[in-house]
Formats: sequence, structure tokens, C-alpha cells
Amino acid sequence: MTSMTPAPLSNQQLFETLGQVVAECKRPRHVLVIHPDYSRNDFTHRLVPALHDLLSERGLERLDTLNAAGTHRRMSAQELCSKTGLDPSRHRRVGTFFNHDYDAPAQLLVAGVIPPEFVTEKTAGHLRQELAVTVNRLLVDDYDLIVCISGTVPHEALGFSGGTKLLFPGISGPEVIGLLHWAAVLMGIPNLIGRLDNPARDVVDAGARLIFKRIGNRPALSLNMVYAEDEHHHAVPHGLFWGFGAEGFRKALEQAAALSAQLHFRYLDEPLDVAVQQIPRLYDEVWTAGKGSYKLQRPGVMAEGGEIILYAPHIDVFHSKPALDSAIRALGYHGLDYVVNHCRNCPDVDRNVAAHVINVRGLGTRVNGQERFPFRVTLASKISAEDCRAVGLDYRDPATLRREDFQGRGKLWIEEGGQWLYARRG
Repeated sequence: MTSMTPAPLSNQQLFETLGQVVAECKRPRHVLVIHPDYSRNDFTHRLVPALHDLLSERGLERLDTLNAAGTHRRMSAQELCSKTGLDPSRHRRVGTFFNHDYDAPAQLLVAGVIPPEFVTEKTAGHLRQELAVTVNRLLVDDYDLIVCISGTVPHEALGFSGGTKLLFPGISGPEVIGLLHWAAVLMGIPNLIGRLDNPARDVVDAGARLIFKRIGNRPALSLNMVYAEDEHHHAVPHGLFWGFGAEGFRKALEQAAALSAQLHFRYLDEPLDVAVQQIPRLYDEVWTAGKGSYKLQRPGVMAEGGEIILYAPHIDVFHSKPALDSAIRALGYHGLDYVVNHCRNCPDVDRNVAAHVINVRGLGTRVNGQERFPFRVTLASKISAEDCRAVGLDYRDPATLRREDFQGRGKLWIEEGGQWLYARRG
């Protein structure tokens, strides 16, 4: 079932679609809503209050929420209220706002194990290990309905975000998150991003099937959003797709990805010598701002020797979690060959960190022990020139950047950086 149009969706259209969804549900008393975190500028805040009201008419007693944070920081109570659009003083059936902490073992259970043969097949032989499918144990609590709200845009590790990604790795443990991102790097981010069917998504779907099995008879509903931002930096709904269970999640994602390909791709006639990604404030660390680099790395987008500038005058850390920030600083931003060799010598390196530094810097090659990259990556933020150069990034003073200096042939200034996937036409 779908509400799909290239034009924006009104509140009335969203409410009518949710009405159809709720009509398919039995009379759930206890509901868990799993939602994206602060790094997604979507319209979750318009969906959850409407769900609360519609479900209340059908006997809802308690609605809890779970922030699918992945490896990102926890959200404050105020941020969670803003993200979900819920006001406990007005929405009387609101229960607890939960944060998923990926590195808190007490929050996790093992839903099953993906065999090593499958992992090996899907990673073209790069990885030869089983994968324990860890997931937040709230999924097996006393809920009558689990609602998974996700958004779909081009994604560096899975082709497109959304669907089962919210469960696996969105509310998984560190080994899952690290391995999936590392596997995607080994497959080659430029070969994955913007492509729905790919080996990385196959691994995620396999893990999700084990999670659905563990959930059992409790219905799991996917609400898959597609959106873009307006000139005021507000998320504008363009699509809402839904379905129940593994098959419903997949169908909703297929429809969402088709619409995302229309909305989120930008095509170029010639390569860029320099591109400035103006990073929005919701990306408050290089860890999330790095998508400004990922989305310019398809073949032919950047000219040989070109420069990607991440313009983020509000950012002062590589990661908001000190341990991960230190790990990034210790490893530095390098290409695939360098990092793979480093991981052989230092097997305890966090694979999620290893994937991040490659994604931002680009694949690159090593020639006679020296790294070579087809383009430069420059950080223009509160992080000092010394710290940037220490980790292998170039530096520009953000105060010196002016939009008018990046106009004309071979130059591009991108507002709301990280939202669009760039590709060569034809």
C-alpha cells in the first residue's frame, strides 16, 4: 500500500495513509515505535503523534519509543520529544523514550547467527566469519505492535537507507555495525551507493529475517519515508510506504528507493574541480558530516586532483564519543589498501572506525608505499589545521569561504550538503 507522488504530501494525505495502516492492525494496547535519530532530518515528528491519536481510538494504553542510534550519541529528552513530535503532557498514552546504546550488552540479545559461508559469499571472499545478529531486547518485550519508521535516501553502505536497516544494524551491537560497514568498504562504496540490490543489503535482510523470527507473532510494521528539504531546511514529505513483516518491509523499501532515485540524484555533464558541501547543523561531528564526501565519489564526478570541501564551521570533533574520536585520530584518514594492511597488523582496530576513515578519504591506492588519491578532502570547521593535517585531511579556514567564489565551470557550492548523490550523466 502506498501514498506516492512527486509532489509534497499534505498533512491530510499523511493522516489518511496512517488511517489505512491502523485499520490493518488489531487492537494493540502496548506499542513500540522505533525511529531514526537526530542525524536524519525527516518527518517522524508528523507521523508519531498521528499514530498515537489513531491507535488511541483503538484501545492504545502505552506507546514507547526507541531511538535507533546505531553508533551515534544518545539523544536528550528534549531532542526525543522534538524528534517524535510527542508531548507527554498532551499525548496521554506516551510511556518511555528509550535510547539504543549499541555498546551496552545488557540491552542486547542474540536473535540468531548468519553462517560464515553466506558472509563469505556476499563479501566476495573478503570476510570469512559468522555474524551473530544482536538486537535490542525491547523487541521481545510485551508489545502488541512494533512500528519501524525509517527514511530512504542514497546510502554509502547499503545502497539506500530505510527498511530493515533500522533493525539491523540500527538497533544492533558493535560487532554487527562494524562488520557491515567494513564489508561495504571492501565491496567499494562507489559501487553500492544508490543501488538497491547489492550484497550488503542481502546481509542486512538475512539478519532481519532472524529478527522477525525472534519477534514471533507480534506484527512488525514498516513506515518508510521519502523526503527532501526546502529552503528553510524543513523536511518535506514526498512519499510514505508501508507493509508488514519481511515481505512488507521489502516492498515498501523498493517503492521508497524508486522515488528517492528521482528526488536525490543530481547529474553532472562534466567533472568538478572543486565542490563545497555546506554541512547542515544536524551533522554535528565529522562522523556524520562525512557523507558530504561519500556522495561525490561516484566515478567521473570529481576531476583528477579535484577537491571536496566539507564546510562545517559548527563542528569541533571527529566523533562526539571521546573513545571513537580518539580512535579516529589514532588511525587517521587513509585509503583502503593502507587501512586493510593496518588492520592485519592491529586486528583490534574498530572496523566501524576503519570503514569511516576510508569512506571519507576515498579508496585510493598505494604506490611504492605512498598513498595516491584521485581527489583531496578538505575540512573547514573548528578543528584546527594542525589536527586536520595530523589525520591526513587538508584544512581551510571556514571564515575565508564565500559562495560566490565557487561559481562557474568546474565549481559547485552545495547547500544542505550530504543530501544529494552526484553522478555523471549518461
